[in-house]
Amino acid sequence: MPAVPRLAHLRIGSLSLRSRITLLVTMLAVVLLAPTGLGAATIARQRLSDMEWRQARAQAAITAQDVLRRRLTYPVVPRIAGIDLVQVVTSDHHVLDSSAAARTLPPLTAVLPSPQRPRLDVQSCGDPRVGCVRLSVVLAGTARGSPVVYAGGRVPGLVSTGIFDTFFAVQVVGLVSLTAWTTWRVTGRVLRPVEAIRAELASINLGDLDRRVPVPPGRDEIARLADAVNGTLSRLDQARRCLERMVERQRQFASDASHELRTPIAGLRAQLEEVQLHPEDSDLPAVLERALGDVDRLESIAADLLLLARLGSEGAHRRIRLDLAELVRGELARRLPRCLLHACLEPGTEVEAEPVHLRRALGNLLDNALRHARRNVWVEVRRVRDGALLTVTDDGDGIPESDRERVFHRFTRLDTARSRNHGGTGLGLAIAREVAHAHEGTLSIEDCAEGGARFVLRLPLAPPATGAREEPAPGDL
Repeated sequence: MPAVPRLAHLRIGSLSLRSRITLLVTMLAVVLLAPTGLGAATIARQRLSDMEWRQARAQAAITAQDVLRRRLTYPVVPRIAGIDLVQVVTSDHHVLDSSAAARTLPPLTAVLPSPQRPRLDVQSCGDPRVGCVRLSVVLAGTARGSPVVYAGGRVPGLVSTGIFDTFFAVQVVGLVSLTAWTTWRVTGRVLRPVEAIRAELASINLGDLDRRVPVPPGRDEIARLADAVNGTLSRLDQARRCLERMVERQRQFASDASHELRTPIAGLRAQLEEVQLHPEDSDLPAVLERALGDVDRLESIAADLLLLARLGSEGAHRRIRLDLAELVRGELARRLPRCLLHACLEPGTEVEAEPVHLRRALGNLLDNALRHARRNVWVEVRRVRDGALLTVTDDGDGIPESDRERVFHRFTRLDTARSRNHGGTGLGLAIAREVAHAHEGTLSIEDCAEGGARFVLRLPLAPPATGAREEPAPGDL
């Protein structure tokens, strides 16, 4: 690109949108109005000239008739408005008669018609006393030596000096200026809401994402832009709040994790230091047994933390089709409960899940119920209208409604469960809920008639196998 066009492009590109629109409209107005003004001036000049020629011809014809009929007066009285110069001259340029305006003037032109061309139109600028004149030259008669009639008038100044063109040029400049001014004002008024949106948006920072830009009335593009900006601000505000909650949860999680890890580490260190300081007074087998218990607890916490970190990062390609009732039956068979287990498992309740993760969630729910039950634990699997339903119910002390969400937080223990003698790491229910969410399901706590806790896991049913007929769920009957 040449240097000059590139520089012009950069200068135009640096202008504001308002300036560019005004410049564009002004250029279009110049392109449209300049030829229009020039054409109008040309047409007006031509019409005025044609009218003057018609008037001159008419007056010349009238005067020629008067000469032929010998009714010529002295001075000649023009009968056509706008025609004041009339002369009757001989073939040797001697003035026989004239109008009052031409009385002291020599012949207005040296042009003489001929029998072959008895009528001529002449524009003459020879005499400075009259300036330029337009004359109709008519031969008054056909005989040799017949007089000649000159009739016409001075050329108007608007036509002869170019003032006519100047007048139209001034009109064009005025219209272009008015167009530019109107475009500037209208564009400024139209873009005023955009500037208000820009100013408000520029003043919003991370701490006040709850603010919104002004929305102009109507449903035009600017109003839709303001709505879109406000929608984006709302999503940013929600993302910020979500991020703050996540950061707070991570901070609390790190604090709780360090506390949970510190306890077995401190116990392990104390036991080892005791053996080191007093080896002769220490029961080494008992110390090793307690140390192994602390190591087992550390291992459990580390394994649970690793599982929580991996949940959601492993894709759905690891999921398989499995029978939820059979999976629960297998988990029940692996346990030696201290209380009665009541199972109601509907076969054929199939889901698509990652078996290791889902088995871990089921195991955590069963272990939680067995730890807190007095005598009975009920497990039910069935199909419902919107998916597969698994409930685990115990007849223990139950969970207050105000704590039913808090128990799913990591390292959360209620007052009745704070003793670590119950076992567990404080992550079991958190893992179970994360597994449910990873499988597009839910895990919640509901009221139950037995007075204990009733955990309800809902998962979407697996799509029907190809070629198989889907049986209606009991809830659909």
